[in-house]
Amino acid sequence: MTATFSRFGNDLHAGRRTVPLVTRRRTWYVISLVAVLVLAGLAVLRGPNLGIEFTGGSEFQVTGVSDTEESIARDVVRDHVPDNEPKVTVLGGDTMRVQTSQLDSGQTAALAEDLAASYGVSTDDVSSSFVGPVWSDDVTQKMLRAIGVFLLLVAATMAVYFRNLKSSAAAMVALVHDMLITAAVYGVVGFEITPGTVIGFLTVMGYSLYDTIVVFDKVRENIADLTGQTRATFAEQVELAANQTLVRSINTSVVALLPVGSILAIGAFLLGAGTLKDISLALFIGILAGTYSSIFLAPGFLVDLRRGEKDIRAHTAAVRTARRGGGATGVAADRGVDRSDDAPEDEFGAEGRDHGGIDREGEPEPAAGDLSGEGGAAAETATTDGEHPDDAGDESARDSDVAVPDGDGPASDRGHGKASTGAADRVRRQPRRATRRRRTGR
Repeated sequence: MTATFSRFGNDLHAGRRTVPLVTRRRTWYVISLVAVLVLAGLAVLRGPNLGIEFTGGSEFQVTGVSDTEESIARDVVRDHVPDNEPKVTVLGGDTMRVQTSQLDSGQTAALAEDLAASYGVSTDDVSSSFVGPVWSDDVTQKMLRAIGVFLLLVAATMAVYFRNLKSSAAAMVALVHDMLITAAVYGVVGFEITPGTVIGFLTVMGYSLYDTIVVFDKVRENIADLTGQTRATFAEQVELAANQTLVRSINTSVVALLPVGSILAIGAFLLGAGTLKDISLALFIGILAGTYSSIFLAPGFLVDLRRGEKDIRAHTAAVRTARRGGGATGVAADRGVDRSDDAPEDEFGAEGRDHGGIDREGEPEPAAGDLSGEGGAAAETATTDGEHPDDAGDESARDSDVAVPDGDGPASDRGHGKASTGAADRVRRQPRRATRRRRTGR
């Protein structure tokens, strides 16, 4: 299976196989939109489960209990604060956490004693703390401010790095998608929103942007000489880049999800509610959403934002025109090739021949089928070995611009007695050495 996946990745990178990440981008848009709307609707119906750090109030922790029944704590709180519905959760296997509205010092002490008595522990095993509304408001404001500053700095950095504001905008839209998905899933699950959750959200933002930047960096590499070729359009080059980084994104996500998933399982099922549970759920959902958006959404956003640019529109039209006309498709073919005798071959194997079968001197070259028989072999020998058969008898013929006449020479003798099309006799039999000497002046 590993070899198959590796071969799949190699095929994607070489362009032999393509996943329609950009071609079917509207399908991915619809899937994401439906997922966000459904999850957001369920989260709104359930309501956010804000932690005491954001709402303020009193918190009690009862350790060493033998019975973790939540109804015991609820009944005790209702006896002291009838109009308050407490939040009771189990931490680990022997600790109860009880959160209530704001209580004064007398109510706090009385409630702590009753909780100890109800669970059969000492009052020393009951700890209490208080979070005021001013502190919770301050935490909320700082969280929102941190997110805003983070987004501004990252957007500016990406705009400078890619030298294109639209690339930064596409990454930001994908990031907003990841945040909405993560927040909606968090609300549906009902986990408590704590400062640990905020830390997880900020970490997810960094991870999502990192994955998107890797894809966009490959896009920048592929379109470095976009207008110098007519092989592929801008959208096709973006899709190629997304396919080339697809396997890498999957591998990175799997490696990141394994430890995060382990932490989530330990925090949720073994240790109960706590910081590990809060932060790991945000990380797990955020990594999944970030991987999806960087592969399926961000490349499509980039294409939709930039396809209206003048240069990209003109290049796309040129590619389509070349494909309809069967014209040049390569960078070298578009820009022209050096036709000199000393010019190296270009990357497409061109040997300095113009279209229409015209040689370097301007004379029409004969078709391959016209060089038939041994006469054709003699002409090939003249141009391949650099020695004409008549060179030994007439040294002056090498420097002459006149083709060797048909006569009693060895070449004509070899072709004597065979039917001839006349094409071989019309071939310019000037040796390559003489041609090079004439062109270079040596």
